[in-house]
Amino acid sequence: MQSFLNYLSADHRRCDELFADAEAAVRRRDWASSAGKFQAFRSAMLHHLDMEENVLFPAFEARTGHAGGPTRVMCNEHVQMRDLLASMADSLAAADEADYAGLAETLLWLMQQHNVKEEQILYPMSDQMLADARSGLIERMAAVAPAL
Repeated sequence: MQSFLNYLSADHRRCDELFADAEAAVRRRDWASSAGKFQAFRSAMLHHLDMEENVLFPAFEARTGHAGGPTRVMCNEHVQMRDLLASMADSLAAADEADYAGLAETLLWLMQQHNVKEEQILYPMSDQMLADARSGLIERMAAVAPAL
């Protein structure tokens, strides 16, 4: 049976690869390619955040009996990531490599810190606390519509 840790960590790696592809295209000033690569990354990131916020976090909160704690911290960071993604899209539309690079650096730092907390704390806790519901929850996450 697949774990939350394996399933969602693999998705983190997929998002990281798409991020690197977009960043490389921007560094080359390949604006035509950058737009598509960034959109693929942004869509994957938003999809990942939606899977967590719409499936995993509510199940975790229901099982623990409160909506505070680690899920609140993660959701606050998700808001920051969405804001950075929107600003990055604006920088890309303006072909502003320097602004994009600064925002990308901030997002990379935030994603790295965020992913460590999820992979070392939240996902293992979820695997333990939601073991009896894990397969159904992973199926529900897989069924979340991709972000546009």
